[in-house]
Amino acid sequence: MAEIWIGMTTAPAEVAERVMTIEAALRELGHPMMPAREHDDAGLTAVHSTEFLDYLATVWDRWVAGGYPDLGAPQVVPYLFPSAELRQGLPPRIPAALHAEVGVYCYDTMTLIGAGSWRAIRGATYAARTAVDLVVEGASSAYALTRPPGHHASRSAYGGSCYLNNAAIAAQALRNNAFESVAVIDIDAHHGNGTQAIFYERPDVFTTSVHVDPGAGWFPHHVGFADETGRDGGLGGNLNLPLEPGSGDALWLSAIERAADAAVDFGATALVVALGVDAAIDDPESPLQVSMDGYHRAGNILGALKLPTVVVQEGGYHLPTLGQLVGAALDGLGAHCAS
Repeated sequence: MAEIWIGMTTAPAEVAERVMTIEAALRELGHPMMPAREHDDAGLTAVHSTEFLDYLATVWDRWVAGGYPDLGAPQVVPYLFPSAELRQGLPPRIPAALHAEVGVYCYDTMTLIGAGSWRAIRGATYAARTAVDLVVEGASSAYALTRPPGHHASRSAYGGSCYLNNAAIAAQALRNNAFESVAVIDIDAHHGNGTQAIFYERPDVFTTSVHVDPGAGWFPHHVGFADETGRDGGLGGNLNLPLEPGSGDALWLSAIERAADAAVDFGATALVVALGVDAAIDDPESPLQVSMDGYHRAGNILGALKLPTVVVQEGGYHLPTLGQLVGAALDGLGAHCAS
C-alpha cells in the first residue's frame, strides 16, 4: 500500500513489518507474549460513532463493488473534503458518491484503506482491550502491540495512519472497569490530536502529549499547541508539551516528567501510555533526536508512578532499531505483552 503526500505517491512508513520486528525483538528480550482476545463492539462505540465504525467496516467492500479498482484506484483515498468554507454553515450530508463520502471521515490523503485494512484495524483494538483485561486481572502493566497506530483518530474521523484510537479505547475500558480517573500520556513524536479531541470536554480522563512542535511545521500542523487545555467539563484536563526540533533526551525527558507530575496532580488511578518511538534519533518521521537510553529512562519515569498501566503502540518507523526502542521503554516500565 502506498501513501499520497502533497500529491506524490510515496512508499508507506506504517507497514506490517513493524509488528513482526517489534514482536521478534520483544521475544528475544524475554518479554512474555500472549495472543489478543476478541472483544465485542461495546468498547468501540463508547469512543467512536456508530456511523464511523460502519464506514470503516464496509468501505473497502463498497469500493470494490463500485468498480474503483477497475478504474485504477486500488485503495480507498479521499479527493474532496467538506470544509467549513464549502458547507457555509449548512448541515453535514453524506454524499451519494462513495469517492466523495471518503472525505467526510478521512482528513488527509496519506491514510488509505485496502483489502486487509479492517482486519488489522479491528485486531489492534483487540490487543488494546486485552492489555486492559490483564491490568484489570491484576497485572501492574501490560503492553498492546497495536498496528495500525491510533492516536490521530478522533470520534468520527481518521488520518495520520490511524483509524481507531487504541489509546482512547483502552482509557475508556479502564473507566468501565471502575478506575475513576485515567491519564493518557502520549510520548509519540507527534501530537495525539485524536485522543485530545475525544476527551477534550470530559473531566474523568486527563490527556497529555509530548511531541514535536506543530508550529515548527510538523503533523498535525493545526493542533497540538500549549494553549489547548480542555473545554467545559474538561477544562484543565489537557496538557500539551510541544518541543522544538532537535531537543534531544534532556528536554524530552523533562517534558515527560512534567506530564507524569500532571497525571499525579489530576489524581489518576490508572495510566495509558501511548508509546510512539518515532522521536528516536534514526527515525525518518521526527527530528527530536531521542536516544535508546532516553526511551529506557522514559519508561522509568512512567513506571515510577506505580499506577496500573496499559501501554499501546503508536509510531516508530526505523525498522533496524524499532524493536530495541520499544524493548527499552518496556524494560523501564516492566510490562506484559499482548499482540
